[in-house]
Amino acid sequence: MTEPRSAILVVADESDEFPIALTYAGALAKRTGARLILLRVIEPTDPAPWASITEEMRRQAQDAAESLTQRFAAEVWAECGVTAEPILREGDLKPELRKLLEEDVSIMLLVLASEVGPRGPGPLVAQLGRSAGLGGRAVPVLVVPGSLTRAEARAMAQPFDQA
Repeated sequence: MTEPRSAILVVADESDEFPIALTYAGALAKRTGARLILLRVIEPTDPAPWASITEEMRRQAQDAAESLTQRFAAEVWAECGVTAEPILREGDLKPELRKLLEEDVSIMLLVLASEVGPRGPGPLVAQLGRSAGLGGRAVPVLVVPGSLTRAEARAMAQPFDQA
């Protein structure tokens, strides 16, 4: 049985900085031959008074998440020539991220983008900086400056002797 190829994980969200993280991760996956995984975590919906309303809200959130990850996968294919593997989870981001890293030992790198501006690096980046990481299996986290252009992000994914 062959070992699965190494994978690069990027957390798919709707932040302004996410496309930079996706571009960097896609270019790095292309250069290294790694798989590219897009994780989209759907926040749990608050229970509505009727179960049918709650179920409809979940279905709509699932449809929106699928549409979003398909759009991101198409973008990274067009820009980097890499096929992204979308993974959808429902729950809170950090625990779901931790579970995925435990389940898929082929993930060797987590790529995030920092927010631009005075608000700080973003909630997940800040939380990882304040804690002992994600716990469990140690995986390097690479934080791409959100202020980069896509061309700069692609260039940064090249070996140092070629940049």
